[in-house]
Amino acid sequence: MPAFDHFDALKSKAGGAFSGWKSGGDGGGGGGLGGGRYEEFGLSQDGGAADDASTPGSNEEPERPPLRHIDKYIRPELPCLSKRVTVALLSCLGFIVMFGMRCNMGMAKLQLEKERNESMASVDSSIFWGYLITQVPGGFLATKYPANRLFGGAIGTSSFLNLLVPGALMLGPGAIIIVRVLQGLVEGVTYPACHGIWRYWAPPLERSRLATLAFCGCYAGVMFAMPLCGELIKRIGWQAPFYFYGCLGITWFLAWIWLVFERPSKHPSIEARELKYIESSLGQANSNQTLPTIANTPWRAFFTSLPVWAIFIANFCRSWNFYLLVLFQATYINDVYGIDIEENAILGALPHLLMTIIVPSGGILADYLRKQEIMTTTQVRKVFNCGGFGMEATFFLVVAFSKSYTQAITALTFGVAFSGFAISGFNVNHLDIAPKYASILMGMSNGIGTIAGCICPVAVHHLTDAKRNAETWKDVFILGACIHFMGVVFYAIFASGELQEWAEPKTDEEKQWNPMDENIHIKQSASVQSNGLVQTSFTNPPNYGAVNQPHEKPPLPPPPQQMQHQPQQPPPHGGVNPFMAAPPTDGVSNPFNNPFRQEPVQPPAEDAYLHGTINDRNY
Repeated sequence: MPAFDHFDALKSKAGGAFSGWKSGGDGGGGGGLGGGRYEEFGLSQDGGAADDASTPGSNEEPERPPLRHIDKYIRPELPCLSKRVTVALLSCLGFIVMFGMRCNMGMAKLQLEKERNESMASVDSSIFWGYLITQVPGGFLATKYPANRLFGGAIGTSSFLNLLVPGALMLGPGAIIIVRVLQGLVEGVTYPACHGIWRYWAPPLERSRLATLAFCGCYAGVMFAMPLCGELIKRIGWQAPFYFYGCLGITWFLAWIWLVFERPSKHPSIEARELKYIESSLGQANSNQTLPTIANTPWRAFFTSLPVWAIFIANFCRSWNFYLLVLFQATYINDVYGIDIEENAILGALPHLLMTIIVPSGGILADYLRKQEIMTTTQVRKVFNCGGFGMEATFFLVVAFSKSYTQAITALTFGVAFSGFAISGFNVNHLDIAPKYASILMGMSNGIGTIAGCICPVAVHHLTDAKRNAETWKDVFILGACIHFMGVVFYAIFASGELQEWAEPKTDEEKQWNPMDENIHIKQSASVQSNGLVQTSFTNPPNYGAVNQPHEKPPLPPPPQQMQHQPQQPPPHGGVNPFMAAPPTDGVSNPFNNPFRQEPVQPPAEDAYLHGTINDRNY
């Protein structure tokens, strides 16, 4: 078989083998979560290179880690979902479990206060004491250790502790406070760890939608927990929600450690095209940057940066009103309108239902506006955050002056729903201004938000302890509205979506050569310049297993000298010989030149007797 025929056969086999990679996994990008983005990075929908499918190595499968024992029987994936959407969905379920456990106490205390005739203000705030302590350490842990294990272990441990809450309540207030503080300690690392996960899994223009899909679990957890806990308490007893969510959380933990991996390159069954898309869009920055430590973290820049303080203030304002509703919404409805616990739970979940829908929808809309260059990243963050806060504050004022239950619950529903857009503002902003320090900034930001969680129960009990009626609750909601308006003003003036100067790589190690820079055309756009990102379109996309070629090919060597009397015949089949660099014809080089060798395999023969014409031979 001629060499070029053999090469064509090898290409056909490689293409056939590659077609098997398409089965399962991505599902077209996860139903709108990045399905149309592959072509922008030179990747066709069949997983190969869009423009240079014939390049050797373009269809080679990336190196994968070895399968675990369980993976040999069941692939670690969810049908019809890409791996990055699987991470977002399971993160959402983890937050559902975590915030469901927080609602356990908020619903159970209504029954306990009636039975014991005592206030549980210290129990309400005890979880936030531990939650505050581990926020910043959680940010460093998420950069030093696998963030997926940190996130899963935190929720799994908190679920186990939730099983101990009923027994601790029977022992006395001291025991329950200890258990709740321990729950807060382990849950404090969840938000920083979640940002640590997205550092490796979220393509830049999908940050909003993937992060908001994960964070909407916080509100979905409240939505499901209120009616569920109310029903369990009424039918079984106040202990039932604690046992239910404890078992549910442990089950979720087992699914998490099976399906979620630290980064795409460590996933044993991720599709080649999804792996290429994520790593190409993120570039080499994540692997080249040195890990943040206490010594090299720019603490001074954190505390002197107004965009950072805008995030801190926004998190404080949002946390105040969120924990106000999580801990006291059921109490407010019961005190002012006398609604029983079952009806209270069902109707009280309505605001959080709408917010669960609004949060991921807002993320998709935010990314669309940035991708289409309709608005810059800074404009998107400000409009979504200030609009969400402003509308919620306005509706809180309506709740404060409501005269009927229908009016109050309607205003509360719309206010909470609009606040869902703010999650696409401040809660994703850490990844815009300082992606390298996103986990640490999230820990600091959430720590300041946790201070609101510690203060809010004390303030509410102080305002309502004298007489829990409509007048005292009016003051509570007016205070919440004023806090939100303060956040609107500060964020609108000082927030930014641009990569901050102090967050850019400064050392030689972090400015290593990126081989993809040689193969891509970089285009600045108004929507992505503000977060330090660039749009890329691959002219010669990188291939796993292929040798990196320079941007401009070196000049080909001159053709071998031919004998004067021997005419140069064109090689068969168009001169496709992978083992020899054929000379250019009409100034155009052969596309099938061997990229590993740019010279003839051996010099041409000069023996006229063996290699000349028949007339050259002497008998």
